Amino acid sequence: MRISGVDIPDKKRGEISLTYIYGIGRSTAKNILGQANISVDKKAGEWSDDEANAIRAIISNEFKVEGALRSEVTLSIKRLMDIGCYRGLRHRKGLPLRGQKTKNNSRTRKGKRKTIANKKKATK
Repeated sequence: MRISGVDIPDKKRGEISLTYIYGIGRSTAKNILGQANISVDKKAGEWSDDEANAIRAIISNEFKVEGALRSEVTLSIKRLMDIGCYRGLRHRKGLPLRGQKTKNNSRTRKGKRKTIANKKKATK
């Protein structure tokens, strides 16, 4: 089953299968199923066509997902970089944004270690 351009797994519970869509987490998925009057435990493959269409309508009307959300996030990061604020500079340098220490950790943001050779001591 496809919802907003994403293949939803049929064999998983509806709550879990909706999280495969970028921008929808567990709590949002529960809210969507609640609005559509569908049991959270019902598997996605067991949804009728009417139920699937109700979910599609709710997602398209009320939520920004997939491509639109990705482009919005990218534009907001670009805006921060353009105005030159602290967070924008950290994005530009590829460092953590939220006040984490960088002496020992933050390998996820900084990438693989770049070894720097020591200066050789002058011999007498």
